[in-house]
Amino acid sequence: MKAQSPFRFSLRLKLALVALTLLALPWVGYQYVQEMERFLLEAQKQTLTATAQAVATALHERPQLMRLKPGENAVRQAAEDSLRQAAELAERTGMPVVVEEIGRESAMTERQSVAEINAILKGLERSTARIWVVNRELKLLALAGSLKPKAQPEDAGAARSSGRIWRDILASIWRDILSRILPRPAEDFDESLDEDVLGTGREVAHALLGAPATRLRNSADGRAMIVSAAHPIWSGDTVAGAVVVEETTHSILSVRNQALERLLLTTLVVFALTAAVLLGFATRLSHRIRRLRDEAESAVDARGRLKRLTSASQASDEIGDLSRSFSAVLAKLAQHHGYLESLAGRLSHELRTPIAVVRSSLENLRAEADAAKAQVYLERAEEGLARLSKILTRMSEASRLEQSLRTEARERFDLAAVAAECVSGYRHAYPQQGFEWLPPDQALAVEGSPDLLVQLLDKLVANAVDFSRAGEPVRIELTRERNNAQLAVINAGPPLPPEMQGRLFEAMISSRPDRGNEEPHLGLGLYIARLIAEFHGGTIVAENRAGGDGVAVTVTLPLVPG
Repeated sequence: MKAQSPFRFSLRLKLALVALTLLALPWVGYQYVQEMERFLLEAQKQTLTATAQAVATALHERPQLMRLKPGENAVRQAAEDSLRQAAELAERTGMPVVVEEIGRESAMTERQSVAEINAILKGLERSTARIWVVNRELKLLALAGSLKPKAQPEDAGAARSSGRIWRDILASIWRDILSRILPRPAEDFDESLDEDVLGTGREVAHALLGAPATRLRNSADGRAMIVSAAHPIWSGDTVAGAVVVEETTHSILSVRNQALERLLLTTLVVFALTAAVLLGFATRLSHRIRRLRDEAESAVDARGRLKRLTSASQASDEIGDLSRSFSAVLAKLAQHHGYLESLAGRLSHELRTPIAVVRSSLENLRAEADAAKAQVYLERAEEGLARLSKILTRMSEASRLEQSLRTEARERFDLAAVAAECVSGYRHAYPQQGFEWLPPDQALAVEGSPDLLVQLLDKLVANAVDFSRAGEPVRIELTRERNNAQLAVINAGPPLPPEMQGRLFEAMISSRPDRGNEEPHLGLGLYIARLIAEFHGGTIVAENRAGGDGVAVTVTLPLVPG
């Protein structure tokens, strides 16, 4: 016998391993979130490119703006240079007033140009975006906006309820846990614009070559990711400069983190619920299997005797089927056990009488000196032996029939003709009994063995004759019901006892009263009839007639088409 492993791979453990397959769901969700992040980043690049194009459109065909020096100090310096040059010219030409007005007009024009470009940038400025303009010499001409979001003022005077406070505390704890798993974007980072950005930025280089471009780079301190889009500014067929619009990816990271938070929370909840459901299901399943095991162990005792039958489960699953099958097996085992017990009792009852006759005849024969009387005792002993031989023959009849059914040849024959011939023979075999034959109005072809059908009808007629009331004929009917032939043997007499309903065609079952030295009956006749009916693919039933006056035994056999 193989030793049992100390480690039990129980049903709960198996279902727990099955539940681990749910971990594929968060992985799929994470892949989806990453795809969403790439999509949002691409959408952000397109939005920034569109903004840069809008600014560049406002600056197209205005080359005077691209020649400005950056900042108001540069404008003021240009004005002072103009005034100084005008003063020197006035001393040489004697035209001071005109020169002063010209310098002032030039300074005013430059101030207006700076105000105009700043107004254009200010109109397109976004709260989390920065816009700047460079000329072909990579000189920064204007800068507007900030990459950092504006701080939202807190309403310090607003009163908070206790429920709101607790929700805020729980939310803070939850955010603290999530921050260890999902790092949040930094709000404080270095947004300064280094000269390296102007000199090495490929988006600016592409824009100055006439093609819009985007770029993804880190901030100066590496704490933020910046997306920038550049668009060329045209002056005729020449690129006069470039507009660069840049923004951090904080909004995308926030959306990504929110999606991952929901995914994590949903995964935890679904996994917990699924684990609980599977654990409960496994527990119930294990309980049902253990109960079935306990019932199986207690159904039969150590000596092989059937103690009790288990009630079949009404569940429609596989365990319910197993329980019902097990109950059916136990029922058949109980039937066989009852058959063995009844066999011993019935054999003891049937054998007791002929053995007693033989014993008494031999004893009388031993003491009898008269040859004539001795012959009588000898005949009685022979009758007892013949009765014993008949009992043994009938005991082996059922087993021989079961063996012969496996090799019995099948043929097509007319059931009506066979039944009519049998009824004719019964009138000679039972001259004291009347028979009423009701044949069908057509031939009824069945497939099987006509000899076995004759044996079946013999058993039914013998049983009907034994229980028929004197003066009442045994009626034999053969009719067609759709695709079946129904052969009924009906006798008037006592009805079936209630305890015999459904058991009449089992082995060693008989409802005959004890009639002393008459023919032995082991309760095998109707059992043999059932075997023959089943061999022909049919069924056999026994029912009390209406009013309880007699019994009708009906055999239903399938007809052969054509």
